[in-house]
Amino acid sequence: MNNNLHIAVLGLGEAGSIFANELAAMGITVSGWDPLPIRKLHENIRFAKSNRDAAKEADIILSVNLSAVSEVVAKEVLPVLTDKKIYADMNTSSPQQKISIECLLQSSGVQFVDMAIMAPVPPKGIKTSFLISGNGAALLKEQLDKYDLNIELLSNKTGDASTRKLLRSIVYKGIAAVICEAIEAGKAFELEQYIREQISSVIGGNNALIDRFIEGSKTHAERRIHEMEAVVQMLEEKKMQSIMSGATKQNLINILNYKK
Repeated sequence: MNNNLHIAVLGLGEAGSIFANELAAMGITVSGWDPLPIRKLHENIRFAKSNRDAAKEADIILSVNLSAVSEVVAKEVLPVLTDKKIYADMNTSSPQQKISIECLLQSSGVQFVDMAIMAPVPPKGIKTSFLISGNGAALLKEQLDKYDLNIELLSNKTGDASTRKLLRSIVYKGIAAVICEAIEAGKAFELEQYIREQISSVIGGNNALIDRFIEGSKTHAERRIHEMEAVVQMLEEKKMQSIMSGATKQNLINILNYKK
């Protein structure tokens, strides 16, 4: 599909590189940047000199980074943003952090989108389920609808998408943490098959799903630690205790340390 749309992808890790490659394959003009590029990119992607260089001529900017650097990235591209551009923050951050970044960019007039990735990016890639909110959300959906993406528009309020993402994370990452710990305990007592049967009875008899939970936690431990930090921050902002979410975060830290 030939068109004049230009999308910048800032952060070319696993998710960002998949998004960039598939958007380029659709015929969209794509530029991107990452300080440590390690993944093969589509031949039509322009690898820029910096985040600012990647964003300067783009219509839509997708920030696909760890939440820890999302503010730094936003500050870097601020000088090239205008009211004609859309800035979609796809980082897994707390609602308050998304609002803070929107405020940081407000002087440019850019259309801001709180964009939440609602499932593992492989295998669906750019067709993964997304939730969006914010003052630029309706415009983003309008511009991307012709590509048949799975985007659900929630509202014009920044924070609505990230809130739902993190509430979901409490459940899914918490279940994964319990499964990882239970399997390790089963192995320690030489009763792995028994504990698998117990887990399977709770999750609908799907033994393969147990392995997906475990492998997902191992493969994405670092990113999920940041995700659970955002959950804890969100709950603390509501004056809530985050006992289970804190334990899930610690489980992921243990997994990451074991990998090292």
